[in-house]
Amino acid sequence: MSGDKGTVLVTGGAGYIGSHACKALVAAGYRPVTFDNLSTGWAQAVKYGPFVQGDLLDRDALDAAFAAHQPVAVMHFAAFSQVGEAMSNPGKYWRNNVLGSLTLIEAAVAAGCLDLVFSSTCATYGEQDGVVLDESSRQEPINAYGSSKRAVEEILRDFGASAGLRHVIFRYFNVAGADPEGEVGECHRPETHLIPVMLEAIDGQRPELVIHGTDYPTPDGTCIRDYVHVMDLAQAHVLGLEWLLAGKESRVFNLGTGAGFTVNEVIGHARAATGHKVPHRFGPRRGGDAACLVSGSKRALDELGWQPMRSSLKLMIADAWKWHKTGGYSG
Repeated sequence: MSGDKGTVLVTGGAGYIGSHACKALVAAGYRPVTFDNLSTGWAQAVKYGPFVQGDLLDRDALDAAFAAHQPVAVMHFAAFSQVGEAMSNPGKYWRNNVLGSLTLIEAAVAAGCLDLVFSSTCATYGEQDGVVLDESSRQEPINAYGSSKRAVEEILRDFGASAGLRHVIFRYFNVAGADPEGEVGECHRPETHLIPVMLEAIDGQRPELVIHGTDYPTPDGTCIRDYVHVMDLAQAHVLGLEWLLAGKESRVFNLGTGAGFTVNEVIGHARAATGHKVPHRFGPRRGGDAACLVSGSKRALDELGWQPMRSSLKLMIADAWKWHKTGGYSG
């Protein structure tokens, strides 16, 4: 809890994944400093270290944060991530995700902070006919969210060549679950992720779950996704940080379980985990959604020693349900 291993600047640390990463950092002996503009995050989620409210497009604020806290590394989570919005408003995604990341990277290099863990996405792969995707798979994003993340990956490589910035890039699949101790969890405004939307439908907070598309080339016509527990994901980020701090080379890792579930299958698991039916109806496809995204994560297992201990669908839904019943954040 003392932060003896050093300070880590966590952009987006007030968000879903970032807040869980901050908890994992403290458990591993680091001192997380959250840098977040609270556009999608929550001040109540900042529980594990100092908070700097600021925007990635504000270079002066970033310079001040690096000067005040002297981080040994950066974990970069801050980004917009809604596929539907990315399709309708691509400029928002390119401006925030790419220009914001570029400003952060330039500030880090200027401060001499040359180790960065980047939260990327399987959306950089696009739609590839349901094959298991590994780190060598083609990157062919089909929406501005995936395109913006791929662009940041390229920026990191360029700054690696020019300034010695070393990076670990994590491309992960559908993140689910919550801190099993109930300190932090998933809470979006509005909520669009499948599992919390299902729980809201079960709890009467919305009339029903809308299943977007029933004519995909999958066993039951609904999309297939690979789900990974947020705490397993947070642990991977700590391992990626320690990979860099040990002086190892820049690397890309997929994070998933290698198991894909259709939306209908997830609904069945939710009923089993909660004891409640999921009110739902079928609607048209949503633009930008791939039919099937399943991870090949052998590299993370072999090189980082990452083991996704909580990533059974049953446990992810149970942890999310426990968090949901706390009422989440407010304000």
